[in-house]
Amino acid sequence: MSEIAPKGWVSTAWLTVLLLMPVAFLNYLDRQMLASMKVSVMGDISDIGSQANWGLMLGQFKWVYAFASPLGGYIADRFSRRLTVCASLFLWSLITWWTGRVESFQELMHARTLMGLSEAFYIPAALALIAAHHSGQTRSRAVGAHQIGIYLGVIAGGFGGVVADHPDLGWRSAFTVCGVFGMAYALPLVLLLRDKGAHSETANLKTPGLVDSLPKLLLNGSFVLLVLYFTLPALAGWIVRDWMPAILRDRYGISQGSAGVLASLPWQSAAILFAFVGGILADRMMARTERGRILVSALGMALIVPAIFGMGLHGTIVTAVSALVLFGIGWGMFDSNNMPILCQIVPANLRATGYGIMNLVSISCGGFADWGFGKLKDQGASEPVVFGTFAALALVAGLLVLQIRPRSPEELEKAAS
Repeated sequence: MSEIAPKGWVSTAWLTVLLLMPVAFLNYLDRQMLASMKVSVMGDISDIGSQANWGLMLGQFKWVYAFASPLGGYIADRFSRRLTVCASLFLWSLITWWTGRVESFQELMHARTLMGLSEAFYIPAALALIAAHHSGQTRSRAVGAHQIGIYLGVIAGGFGGVVADHPDLGWRSAFTVCGVFGMAYALPLVLLLRDKGAHSETANLKTPGLVDSLPKLLLNGSFVLLVLYFTLPALAGWIVRDWMPAILRDRYGISQGSAGVLASLPWQSAAILFAFVGGILADRMMARTERGRILVSALGMALIVPAIFGMGLHGTIVTAVSALVLFGIGWGMFDSNNMPILCQIVPANLRATGYGIMNLVSISCGGFADWGFGKLKDQGASEPVVFGTFAALALVAGLLVLQIRPRSPEELEKAAS
């Protein structure tokens, strides 16, 4: 059922979302634009050599990001979510700037490793901070609004191929500009952003140590189901983000720049709209049933399944783009409700840690998906079979989320002690 947000926090709550949207934008732009620059980067750094090495480099970011995420979440829960966000932004922006200066595959691997480490601290802290400011009736739409920044970042990253192809710009200039902007934005952000203070749900709760936190989360059956639900469709999500520009380029014989735009703009635009629509619908459904967010998220997953299958078919480019749009509609509804569902099953003082564990499992598996997809491409594997497998996993995820049982406020309070 819906909770009422304290009126005194309304303006600060939405200011928090607005301040974090540019950070979310950079979080995904800085990591994502490399995928649309594949031809230029591999041509410039010749010792990358193979598709498998490219996939390994993409996977390296994810594995480091994944394993650092629980630590990032724990630090955000234990200390300051505001400072965690700002420090993460500054450090990954510095590494983005450096990425534009690498000269070898080994240096690129080092840069992506440090990028994964520094970015891992942002999402758990930011979403926990938003959830703390937005109780109940605005939580899904607030998270959805934040995710719009992510989708815009992926769209902008899709134009990376256009920048890389431009004779007066090149792929390195994009990393330089984004890195400088991020470092500059971190300075006013640390002054303007606010942790939730005396009225916070965590105000009277002590965050347990990391070792004590893990059993509280991993022995929670609904949390385990949410981790699986979060992970299975994300395998396809990472392939769409990281490999779809190359897939469209190879399949339809279009330029690197056009492929990058087509691989990101349609589905991310749809996700932008339906992240907010899905958030509003979920918040309203919560007035009718405590399973409102679960049901809206499951509806999104029902759209993701045929979309993934459609992306693997060797039809026309219109067919491929239509499948991407359907994927974006479902993804927006799914993505805007993961943290709000987590808030229904995990106490407030463990939210960032919980989301960090979700990232650990999901993104580490995504790293193997990136690497494995590169190996399969080298071996000439059938794309319809590969995407069909991902669609089946998303179908399993949709069935799992329906088994999650929200906990009452009293149960959550007891679990927090």
